[in-house]
Amino acid sequence: MKCGLVSSSGSKEKEKTLAMIKPDGLLGNYTERIKDVIVDYGFSILREITTQLDQDSASRFYAEHSSKRFFPSLIKYMTSGPVLVMVLEKENAIADWRTLIGPTDAIRAMCGQDLEKNCVHGSDSRLSAQREISFFFEDVSSGERITTHDEL
Repeated sequence: MKCGLVSSSGSKEKEKTLAMIKPDGLLGNYTERIKDVIVDYGFSILREITTQLDQDSASRFYAEHSSKRFFPSLIKYMTSGPVLVMVLEKENAIADWRTLIGPTDAIRAMCGQDLEKNCVHGSDSRLSAQREISFFFEDVSSGERITTHDEL
């Protein structure tokens, strides 16, 4: 069983994950409540940006779902309003964020409308987290925030 990365000094290394508050979360005024839950559960919010996805960028972000029946409605939903994208960090960040968002507990119970309009997104693996973070942010380790996106 993989428990996380361990540094040469024996301490666990912090991990980064992407978190997104989807249009229904922003439009429903859940942003501050969600961010409070994030911080209360020990996450650091390293970076954040509010952006409006267009059809092309949403399709590229969710490309792994392109053959699924729900893809057109997912893209319509994700382009229906702005999203807040954040890079979160803590030990075991990916699994802890996925646990925190639901499916029916905590955050998704607070603001999710149904299986599709579920208020938040979280990376499901280390590889997904790296891909998704780089989709919205250039060099995450540099600490500089990206304010424009050519792909959006």
